[in-house]
Amino acid sequence: MTLSPLPGFRSLETHHCITGSVRHVYEYHSYPITEELLLGLGAGVGFLYWHQTGTDPFYGGRANFERPGVEGLERTVGRRTGVAVESHRSSSPRRARRSLLEILEAGRPVMITVDMGYLPYLDLPDDYHFGAHAVVVAGYDSDSDQVLITDRDAGLHPVSMDVLAKARGSTFKPFPPQHQWNTFDFANKRAPTPDEIRQAIREVCDGMLAPPISNLGVRGIRTAAKRTLQWPGILDPESLRRTCFNIFIFIDAAGGTCGGIFRYMYGRFLREAADLTTEPRLSEIGTEMVAIGDRWQDVSAVFRQASEAPDPAALLSEATSRMEAIAEIEQRAWESLQAVIGA
Repeated sequence: MTLSPLPGFRSLETHHCITGSVRHVYEYHSYPITEELLLGLGAGVGFLYWHQTGTDPFYGGRANFERPGVEGLERTVGRRTGVAVESHRSSSPRRARRSLLEILEAGRPVMITVDMGYLPYLDLPDDYHFGAHAVVVAGYDSDSDQVLITDRDAGLHPVSMDVLAKARGSTFKPFPPQHQWNTFDFANKRAPTPDEIRQAIREVCDGMLAPPISNLGVRGIRTAAKRTLQWPGILDPESLRRTCFNIFIFIDAAGGTCGGIFRYMYGRFLREAADLTTEPRLSEIGTEMVAIGDRWQDVSAVFRQASEAPDPAALLSEATSRMEAIAEIEQRAWESLQAVIGA
């Protein structure tokens, strides 16, 4: 055998690992869709400040991650496009491997979750780990025991099954992948309705304006600004420098947000939604959201400077003052969007 992709599989350059992986699967099943629409339909934008004991602080621009009581972007998108999406996890590497190969043998690509620190083609530092990274497996060769993976670039990357098992079974916190994979049934696929698009926007507005805890939404941006100023007192110099660099990555396109901590993507979604719902005001707010993305890019640049500065702490106040201003602007933008969509 030779290591080659499934017949008809096309590798695409994408922005975000989750929406990019879902798009690969949808495109393979003859359902063309933009990543922006996937992100918007999945109510996938928000803000999160997270600092778990033993890990570095984290900013996130995503929302609707699957957990008890929360559907998750993949299944939410499926529900709004008539695609039955199921999430699977296993504590058994053998079961995860067997299920992966069975799906490939049935002629379907497989979306899986991995610790990107183990993926050789990314060439990341040895101590870097992030276990919430999604990729699509698009081929397998039994002779070499290798798979072909497509990631955010347009390439197809050979990875041994042994290495893939390590990436799928990583236990590094805060997001161990738990051998997760997704299955998709396109038998009843359909286009999303205008009402479903409006509801998806409504859910994002609710999450940004009325979050259940103070480290989410617009409140979360303000919380992050305050907590960030405390980092020099709780992080050692090496951790502070690493955290500043990671925050730059989490905001910037390099980290899979398309830049502006997903605000660019969401702005483009709103422009697309304006046509699908015949509501032109959504396009206007989409333009505002892109401008907010520019402000977040300015913040990411400050964090990058901090990561390279002799004293990273000296630049934290500049970053957080910009974030306080962003919080005010986002508050008004989400309120305007909520008013357009209606309760």
